[in-house]
Amino acid sequence: MFGALSHKTKQLFFLLIKTSIVICAIYFIYLKLTRNKHLKFETFTQVLLDHNVFSLQNIVVLLGLTAVNWYFEILKWQHLVAAIKSISFKEAGKQTLAALTASLITPNRVGEYGFKAFYFRKTLAKKVMLLTLLGNIAQMSITILFGVIGLYFLVLNHNIAIRYTQILQALILGISTAILIILLLKNIKIFQLESILHFITEIPKKIPLKIMSFSLIRYLVFSFQFYILLIMFDVDVSYLNALIIISSMYLLASIIPSIAIFDVFVKGSIALFLFGLIGVNTITVLSCVTLMWILNFVLPSILGGVYVLEFNTASLFDTNTKT
Repeated sequence: MFGALSHKTKQLFFLLIKTSIVICAIYFIYLKLTRNKHLKFETFTQVLLDHNVFSLQNIVVLLGLTAVNWYFEILKWQHLVAAIKSISFKEAGKQTLAALTASLITPNRVGEYGFKAFYFRKTLAKKVMLLTLLGNIAQMSITILFGVIGLYFLVLNHNIAIRYTQILQALILGISTAILIILLLKNIKIFQLESILHFITEIPKKIPLKIMSFSLIRYLVFSFQFYILLIMFDVDVSYLNALIIISSMYLLASIIPSIAIFDVFVKGSIALFLFGLIGVNTITVLSCVTLMWILNFVLPSILGGVYVLEFNTASLFDTNTKT
């Protein structure tokens, strides 16, 4: 596709792409913060000031939890990709955060898969995307495990009416979709099921255990961070009851397809209903969700934007210089 273009033209083309990714991410973040009709930016900042969220102690605690959260996400990627190539923690951090920025404006964060693959030789691209998928599946598995338990106790404690026929229909649809995907994979040459299974079985057995452990730690960290925010906003709720609602919220939010940049709205809508069950007011709920989004997506994506701009596009055409 790019063979007929001069080197300078290629460089300019990819510079425009990198710049566009960063500008679009920043623009959408700006829009979500300033044009949110459910929570005006002025109201949000005033709530933060009223609850002393900007105190040194609170900032250290919140940013510390964010750092721990992303430390284990980066560590998870470093161990995952070790199945095909050893990379440093610093390099894993660059790849993870740059991919986060690239994924913000794509449905269900699919941009993460492609951007991580850019850091490796073309011959490894499929394996890199598969490893990214395995990492996301591990995190999703933890979310489902805690979410199902949380949802069970939520229904039990609050007498929420459940239509079991709809649950059955959803299960049938999910199983049918999974079967269809498997059948399609068998017929798609680029991702033959046999080669995928062979690659997975070749991964050292200690790696999946580490990945699940890191995913569990991440889940506990950002769930605890949400609880800390509730306490900062003077919500009277025990950690156990909060975890029941938080785990239910993350489960329900994770099964709704969305563009990552709109994730704050998806979680916000679900959180309003769930926390409304224990009488938490709308402004407090939306403020917690928005601040969680800023801490765990906006701030890391800003750093990731730097790595996107630093990405060496020349390596896309020189397979010998890549990882």
